Amino acid sequence: MTSRDPSVARSRGKASIYDVAALAGVSHQTVSRVINDRPHIRESTRVKVLAAMEEMQYSPSSAARALATNRSRRIGVLVDSPVQYGPSSTMRGLEEAARAAGYMVSASTVDDAPSLGLGEALAHLRGQDVDALCVIAPRYSTLLDVQVVSRELPTVLVKADPEDDVLTVAVDQYAGAVHAVDHLLELGHRRILHLAGPVDWADARVRARAYSERLAAEGLDVPRQIVGDWTSDFGYQVGADPTAIPADVTAVFASNDQMALGLIHGLFTRGILVPEHISVVGFDDLPDARHFLPPLTTVRQDFHALGALAMTSLLAALEEGSAPEYGMIEPELIVRDSTAAPRR
Repeated sequence: MTSRDPSVARSRGKASIYDVAALAGVSHQTVSRVINDRPHIRESTRVKVLAAMEEMQYSPSSAARALATNRSRRIGVLVDSPVQYGPSSTMRGLEEAARAAGYMVSASTVDDAPSLGLGEALAHLRGQDVDALCVIAPRYSTLLDVQVVSRELPTVLVKADPEDDVLTVAVDQYAGAVHAVDHLLELGHRRILHLAGPVDWADARVRARAYSERLAAEGLDVPRQIVGDWTSDFGYQVGADPTAIPADVTAVFASNDQMALGLIHGLFTRGILVPEHISVVGFDDLPDARHFLPPLTTVRQDFHALGALAMTSLLAALEEGSAPEYGMIEPELIVRDSTAAPRR
């Protein structure tokens, strides 16, 4: 220990990380590693540092941590389509995980015109000296500038399929779609229509591919997909249109819960009941999906866990210099009352 009197530091005001380091007889970098619970610290050293922190009543602030590590301890997050349930829920999960790890979050959003705002949003985040970047990028059109940024600082993409040379995390969209189709097949359905999401969305493309490949593997015809826009209004239009769904279709796999909701409503206006006349499966498991009439069978995505996985991957890249190239979370089929065996 040094001869520094901790009371001197306290008389100047709040003790600093350097005061703790001097009292413990270690470097301020060592104090930082103890604060951040890094591995490879001798237990005796850890005890000395913790005792010094207690004696000096030291509470590490984010500014002190930044000074000790030469980092801002700030994560930049670019969120595409923030009004959609998936991106907004993933963002909340990441924010919680970041706070738990002692990081702040700066967010920028891009909506219906990504080509006009993506570069500016990325520049805004980089201007805040973020340590790393998370891009919640469900649309391919949001990825135009991400490759360049990812070469300059740790970056993770939240995206349904891998991107070359960029760390990516996702819920396994392919497996989720297979769960949905298999459920309908097990009930006995053989003519299953897919109400797909927009083609620019990675999630929608992967789900549509899984649907087609699963039916083809069973030797079944693959009906022409109907491409929607994620909204319940679009689903309603399809359900209410007597020409939209072929007469021999006994089940519909909707690419999200909102389109499934509108579809059920539209079918009802024509006297077609779910699941008595046609079964419907959604995707996402919105908080309200259990209260649809009928309660919706759907594929649950754990967006909170997805956000946490994105933060964990960034921390691994920041603090250990490496991270898995592609992290996946398994979805879960939730069976409710909107599906049943075909009656025709």
